[in-house]
Amino acid sequence: MDAKDLLRRYLEQRRELGESELVLDGLHVEDVMRLLGAAGKSGAPSQAPRSIRETAPSGAHDWRTSLRDAGVTVDPPMKNDAPVSRRMAFPDVASQASTPAVEIPHDTAFKKGIIVTANEAELIPGAIEKLRSLDEIAEAVRKCTRCDLYKTATKAVPGEGDPKAELVCVGEAPGAREDETGRPFVGQAGQLLTKILAAIDLTREQVFICNVLKHRPPGNRNPLPEEVEACSPYLIRQLELINPKVIVAFGTFAAQTLLQTKTPLGQLRGLVHRYHGIPLIVTYHPAALLRNPAWKRPTWEDVKLARRILDSAPRS
Repeated sequence: MDAKDLLRRYLEQRRELGESELVLDGLHVEDVMRLLGAAGKSGAPSQAPRSIRETAPSGAHDWRTSLRDAGVTVDPPMKNDAPVSRRMAFPDVASQASTPAVEIPHDTAFKKGIIVTANEAELIPGAIEKLRSLDEIAEAVRKCTRCDLYKTATKAVPGEGDPKAELVCVGEAPGAREDETGRPFVGQAGQLLTKILAAIDLTREQVFICNVLKHRPPGNRNPLPEEVEACSPYLIRQLELINPKVIVAFGTFAAQTLLQTKTPLGQLRGLVHRYHGIPLIVTYHPAALLRNPAWKRPTWEDVKLARRILDSAPRS
């Protein structure tokens, strides 16, 4: 199979995933010409992508001129068209240079997923609804007896971070280290989460990190439905008060709980869901990445999508 067929198949796969534009980042013009089969030709290659845009730094070779010379149709430059491609810094990803990425400058370009809205049923019990700050919620969580998990847990883990965070990270439930310290996402998985955030120019202090459950299930067993029902109002109230620009659900349980679905995580990824009006992105849990390093690449794509939502959101 020649380079043109490989490129065509790759572009078709990206299109099937809902991507509408391709950012060329880190390749020389000659490499692109060779991939397109356009080097030294005056006619347009039969399988050339319909729209190619560039994010070359100032002073770099003009992609549009080179591609037009080769007969490839390209879009004109857009005003205020800022580069968005980034390189992840967590293990085994930063070493993989120059990966094609999708630039999504406007919300209308996102591939939409599940929309979760309020229904007629009461979402938050009156006592929780009256909590006016994250500190009040944290204090209520520490005293909570709405389910039996408090009986076996060492410490409650209400969450931590910026009360005005633009991005909220939601996991499943506290683990052993979280139960000991009362802090979310610590230990090896927490260290990896810190690196994931740093790769998209965020620190733990700039986001809010929490779990669906605020107490650890014994032996790290799966949460029970009644436990989720008891604890979810705290999370909903936290999100109401923070009002972030994007939520990232880490892991199957967090994603399925927030989106009220049994759809597998792999089918929820790559979409922009809506949780009570807030864009929600689904990705793998950092603990899962420690077990399966092959999932770091798709996690990279997911968090870059979350970053683009932040960058495209109106400034408050």
